[in-house]
Amino acid sequence: MSQTPTPMVYIRLRSRIRIQRGRAVKLGDIAHVLTSSEDQEGRLLELELLRPGPEDGNLILIDILQIIPRIRNILPEVSVELMGSGHTLVEVIAGNGQPSKSLFILVWLLLFFGSALTIMNFHADVNMQEVQIRIVEMLTGHRDEHPYLFQVAYSIGIGFGMAVFFNHLFKKKWNEEPTPLEVEMFLYQQNVDKYVVIEESERMHEQERREMNADERS
Repeated sequence: MSQTPTPMVYIRLRSRIRIQRGRAVKLGDIAHVLTSSEDQEGRLLELELLRPGPEDGNLILIDILQIIPRIRNILPEVSVELMGSGHTLVEVIAGNGQPSKSLFILVWLLLFFGSALTIMNFHADVNMQEVQIRIVEMLTGHRDEHPYLFQVAYSIGIGFGMAVFFNHLFKKKWNEEPTPLEVEMFLYQQNVDKYVVIEESERMHEQERREMNADERS
């Protein structure tokens, strides 16, 4: 007599998502789900995991061990198979999540003038003015205390070199290769996520220990 095979549910959690405060976090928001039944898959995608409140902060860790009991509550006969990482970070945002235009302009101005001052201070430290005068004297044979043509070309060259180096000009990219800034931001975000996962895991374990001690005392 052949046995009926156990239905399988394959889950691959996303590493990080953003969601508006007050909106329910469903399994379909944080995971890719694959089952042999479209009806089961639809029920799982609509499975509500939590609804972030003001007390939850802006970063919430959802672990696969929190998800499996919820799945078995509605589909007790299935076996859950995890693919990849076992947790997802949920970033809770207020409003529509769009950055403030005034804040964007302020940050842009700070970066612009900060970069300009950095370049100017570097040029002052190495006496770039005298270097440029000397280069023009070597090329033309006479000394020009204000080589504006050379300085304009040099300034354009700096801007062009920065655009090539960062592989970006406004919204235009020269190719699909990530820019150095994008790589650094990606690595920074990975490190932040790892730190938050460790801290949230420790907090969850500490909370579970306190609850277990409270149950034992009662």
